[in-house]
This record gives sequence, C-alpha cells and structure tokens, in this order.
Amino acid sequence: MAEPVLDITDISKRFGGLQALSKVSLSIASGEIVGLIGPNGAGKTTLFSTLVGLHRPDSGAVRLDGRHLVGLKPHRIAAAGMVKTFQNVALFLDSSVLDNVLTGGLMRHPVEGARDLARRCLERVGISAIAGKLARDLSFPERARVEVARALCTEPRVLLLDEAMAALNHVEMDEFMALLRQLRAEGLTLIVVEHHMRAIMSLCERLVVLNFGQVIATGTPAEISRDPAVVQAYLGRSAA
Repeated sequence: MAEPVLDITDISKRFGGLQALSKVSLSIASGEIVGLIGPNGAGKTTLFSTLVGLHRPDSGAVRLDGRHLVGLKPHRIAAAGMVKTFQNVALFLDSSVLDNVLTGGLMRHPVEGARDLARRCLERVGISAIAGKLARDLSFPERARVEVARALCTEPRVLLLDEAMAALNHVEMDEFMALLRQLRAEGLTLIVVEHHMRAIMSLCERLVVLNFGQVIATGTPAEISRDPAVVQAYLGRSAA
C-alpha cells in the first residue's frame, strides 16, 4: 500500500464498563475508499467520533499526514484535514442550502471566500440548482448531498461518511456512489460506514470489519465475504 494519509494505531476507548474500542489499528492510503462494517454496536461510529476529536481515546495514536491528532479539538482536526458527516443530518433549517454549506468554508476563509467555495462545492456534488432553497424544504437525498457539500467546504484530505446512504432507494444510492467515486478521482480519501452491503461491496476496494470494538478482518470485498469470522459475526450466514 502507498504511504498512508491516515495511520491509526492501537486506539482504545472505554465508556464505563463498556470497552467500545480495543486496540484498533489500520492505515488508509491516499485516494482509497475504505468501507468500515460490522454489526450494530461494533464501534464504528465511536471510532469515527474518536478520529475527529469528539471522543478522546484512552490510548493509541492517530496521525494524519504524519501529524499527531489525539488531544486536538474537533475544529483543529478539521483544520488539519479530516471531517465526518453525521448519521442524523443536522442542517440550519431556516437557512438556504448555500448558507448551510458556506459555514464549512468559514474555517479557512472570510465570508465572501467561503460563499464562493460553497458554490463550487454545490456544483461539485450536483446540487447548485437548489442553492437558494431552504434546508427545511429538502428531500432526504438532497439533505445528504448538502451534508457532503458542507464537509467538502472545509477542504478535507480525508472524509468520513457515517451512514450517508441511509434511506436512499437503489437509484439514489447508485447516484450517490457515483458522486463518491468522482470525489475520490479528484483526490479525496474516503472511509465509509454503511449497512447497505450491495453499496459497500460495489463502492469500496477494501473493507475493515469491526466486532465488539475489535478489527476482526480486513481485505477486499470478495475476501471479506468469504471470511468465516465475518460471516459468523455479521453477514448472517453459516460459515460452512
């Protein structure tokens, strides 16, 4: 694998009596689309939240382009180049799509610069036509794209997508996957948490499987689909 843009080493996190993450390690190369899968409660969202500074790990290290991130505030990690989207898209409902997206650009630019960048991000994700629409009037697929556009407006190196395709139908999902492939072609690195196995197997060249806070397998979609430990823990079929 090429030199990693993101290097995660032995990350552990406990909440009271729950060991949410246990010595999680993985390296992500620049330009990869990596899928993070596992059953509910496996630690996927906790890992994402830990990577972007919403939780501080009990131990371990996270390096982005060689820079140590553990202990930095979320806005510092975003400024370093890594952001996440959220399962429950939280937009400013009484503001326009453009104004929602430009908030991401304010981290690096004054208002007018952020507005120009926001327009480019809306074009990038294919929703420039609804720039003036109020967020409260958006469909779910539109909201998902606004969330991605806002994340892109922070100018990230690595984008973490947490269930961004939830509630999309097959056509909408295919369109969204085409968008993610285009973003990767433009140089973005993506880590995707997704329960839609058709989507994750099609989109990602490499999968990492979490179970009870531990990495139990990593490999190509074909390798993961045949891994007995993954089949037993997650895919729900007999390993025989």
